[in-house]
Amino acid sequence: MELAELPNSRTESDGSAVIRVLSYNIRSLRDDEDALARVISACAPDLVFVQEAPLFFRWRKHAARLARKAGLVVLSGGATAAGPLLLCSLRAFVERTEDVLLPLTPGRHRRGFATAVVRFAGARVGVVSTHLSLDTAERGAQTELLLERVASLDAPYAIAAGDVNETPGGAAFGRLAGTLQDCWSVAPWGGERTFPAVAPERRIDAVFASAGVEVLACGVPAGLPGISSTDLRAATDHLPVLAALRLPAAR
Repeated sequence: MELAELPNSRTESDGSAVIRVLSYNIRSLRDDEDALARVISACAPDLVFVQEAPLFFRWRKHAARLARKAGLVVLSGGATAAGPLLLCSLRAFVERTEDVLLPLTPGRHRRGFATAVVRFAGARVGVVSTHLSLDTAERGAQTELLLERVASLDAPYAIAAGDVNETPGGAAFGRLAGTLQDCWSVAPWGGERTFPAVAPERRIDAVFASAGVEVLACGVPAGLPGISSTDLRAATDHLPVLAALRLPAAR
């Protein structure tokens, strides 16, 4: 079954920009990389917020190869952000990037943020890819650091996306949705649940946008032309979240 039409990326006459944003946990490219690239390419994103990018031997080469297969380029992140990665189309004009490592709790995984400020036509937006902790207390602290980082990007608009490791009923997810727009809740489109990919039971991956960003549609793009259920199951253990957003031009 095909989905309702999703707005395409475009630049409007007043300098506003409609962009497509994809959030995707790729499990360190341990699954079918070609299927993953086909899914990403079919979504035609301007920005991809990746979680669990490769961290070790030749990780930059692996990230660049995935980007090339999907028709994109590496923007920031990867091992230098402890897993979060940002990819973008050539439509994005990059102002700056920064990879951020979060405080390490002994015995737990290092976490971080891949961040950037980019321009699309007359709109500037700060972006953060994140993958929050499995531990409740640590996840709460990281959520506060994420919101602080979003506020510090000094751009008219902000988008934060990633693997929250928690459903919307949780405290961290609620804190994010109380400060930013939970895009699926604002304009649901496509599927809701993202994990596990073979039989999704929970929505733990999300796209959040600051006030002023117009959310046109957001959800799991199962049924989008060019995306097969076989590829979605083979690509990784999460389903992607795709959003169409309108960024008004600066006044």
